[in-house]
Amino acid sequence: MAALDTVDWRGLDRAALTRAYDNSGAVRDSADLLAGWRARSAAFRESKAGSTLAYGPAQRQAVDLYRCGTAGAPCLAFVHGGYWQRNAREDFSCMAEGPLALGLDVALVGYTLAPEASLTRIAEEIATGLRLLRRETGTGGLVVAGWSAGGHLASLMTTLAADTVDAALAVSGIFDLEPIAGTALDDALRLSEAEVAEFSPIRRLAPGGPPVSVIYGGAELPELCRQSKDYHAARRALGLAGELHAVPGADHFRVLDALIAPDGRIAREAARLAGL
Repeated sequence: MAALDTVDWRGLDRAALTRAYDNSGAVRDSADLLAGWRARSAAFRESKAGSTLAYGPAQRQAVDLYRCGTAGAPCLAFVHGGYWQRNAREDFSCMAEGPLALGLDVALVGYTLAPEASLTRIAEEIATGLRLLRRETGTGGLVVAGWSAGGHLASLMTTLAADTVDAALAVSGIFDLEPIAGTALDDALRLSEAEVAEFSPIRRLAPGGPPVSVIYGGAELPELCRQSKDYHAARRALGLAGELHAVPGADHFRVLDALIAPDGRIAREAARLAGL
């Protein structure tokens, strides 16, 4: 049998394609890592005062904002992952630690999950939340970042909310939704052909627009690595600004260690995109 990284995803049946995108299954202790983030995030919220900005009536339609203490600081808006159907912004509060130490304000952006919300609605919610955040934080600059499904949403905002976002940082993201539509993940997402076309960042590329840096873990599933490399290559072919970095040895979850730590690759790239 050929190695998965040599196989075109189009030749995989639904079960094999689902496995090719099963990040939790590929990282045996992923549940423990998520539990660790939740505990660390709870401790962070106890030690760091923040504010919650509602952009809609639902509990998830809100942004948690933490200030670094410098007036006019740029803001990093972080969008969580979970394949658009799991997790919550509160689970990822600890991701603010590194960027705050580097002089950025940090916001955690929430959104309604599938299947309650379609991907169309989720994207609209993120854009609305970012516009509210931009009004709240002023002119210091806004970098939208995200991990996994959040990486997809962050990169999508450079076109969907181009008037609001100054740069994007996509970590281990999904940039072409067509393979996802062929997996069990689509049971909750129910992606339409129109959504695949409209909300795949790699299909929305055009000259101009803010820079997008792409980071992924060197030990991630081959399909996740391919998505990041293909998206960056497509952007580069159009002359669009942005960097591509692999975090050596990092799987889909441990890659975020490089955001929590102030000297981590992701935290430093966020600061660079913000002009710090």
